Amino acid sequence: MDLHAIRQEFPILDQEVNGHPLVYLDSSATSQKPKSVIEALDTYYRQYNSNVHRGVHTLGTRATDKYEGAREKVRKFINAETTKQVIFTRGTTTAINTVAYSYGRANLTEGDEIVITPMEHHSNIIPWQQAAKATGATLKYIPLQSDGTISLEDAANTITANTKIVAISHVSNVLGTVNPIKQIAELAHKHNAVIVVDGAQGAPHMKIDVQDLNCDFYAFSGHKMCAPTGIGVLYGRKNLLENMEPFEFGGEMIDFVNLYDSTWKELPWKFEGGTPIIAGAIGLGAAIDFLNEVGMDNITEHEQKIVSYAMEKLSTMDGITIFGPEKRAGLITFNLDDVHPHDTATVLDAEGIAVRAGHHCAQPLMRWLEVTATARASFYLYNTEEDVDRLVDGLLKTKEYFGDVF
Repeated sequence: MDLHAIRQEFPILDQEVNGHPLVYLDSSATSQKPKSVIEALDTYYRQYNSNVHRGVHTLGTRATDKYEGAREKVRKFINAETTKQVIFTRGTTTAINTVAYSYGRANLTEGDEIVITPMEHHSNIIPWQQAAKATGATLKYIPLQSDGTISLEDAANTITANTKIVAISHVSNVLGTVNPIKQIAELAHKHNAVIVVDGAQGAPHMKIDVQDLNCDFYAFSGHKMCAPTGIGVLYGRKNLLENMEPFEFGGEMIDFVNLYDSTWKELPWKFEGGTPIIAGAIGLGAAIDFLNEVGMDNITEHEQKIVSYAMEKLSTMDGITIFGPEKRAGLITFNLDDVHPHDTATVLDAEGIAVRAGHHCAQPLMRWLEVTATARASFYLYNTEEDVDRLVDGLLKTKEYFGDVF
């Protein structure tokens, strides 16, 4: 991996913030975009901007080919069997809500169980809370180990014959925990339950094979993997998607409309009501091309190198608490003793270092950690060991600034 060449592909990194070279450590919130993605969007709007599917003119055909071509790129990227299983959405949140509404509410009844974990993002908690309230189902949680992981023994004890849905993150956006999806899928299927995977923090950072994972649904967002905001993907098993009613109704997703009834298009278009996210899908296709060129295994290896270096550096500091397991994905969530995370992030920003501070859309997990908020540094393919050194220096300055509390 030529890290210097990769960084040159991201124009935004070549700037100063508050008089310092930018160090961007917030890729778990959203990644930066390479030139190829920016140019793909520019080319679409300059050369063949048109709606898709409904027109027979040349621009419409070009746009349709690029849009559906992006779907095929996604199919290959996650190793789905067919493009009929690849539904474009606004992001992970919309994808999970689609499953919770269209599958969950149609298949859950009173006494059924939905199993999730306390480490979930709000987008993988609230839709299931609402589905449980609407159907009379019960929400259950696999307990966390002290390091923020889950044990397969606890998962097996929580998933029962009454479980109909297991919803779990591939990677925790706070702890960096990488969950054993394949084994949990096996436990779910043993009880004829389906497994829904929140892949927002998985798909950008590791090679995804939905067939090998044996998951029933997998959701992820483009903006965390070098693509534009506003585009995401829901993968689902074909037989499940075929039996689900659409989540949104309107143009594009219909077959025939009569005065008192209507029928739907086949997969995947019955779930893509209205003018779709054309530019976003094209940008996602360009992002996948870029990531494939770098190599997902190379990206994973690089992130592991950076996060290991960061763990080594940060763990030697006094007055810092690091949350999550030793073996983790490419992010570190931490707090400085007696310094609010927002203050930490503010001082770092003054040094040109961008980190995230807050509850990270994971308030139940914050309560489990017994904190109100944390700071988070998250890494991606363009980060360097020098970025980590800048972070450490920035934290030392933060401690110095708030020295009276140490």
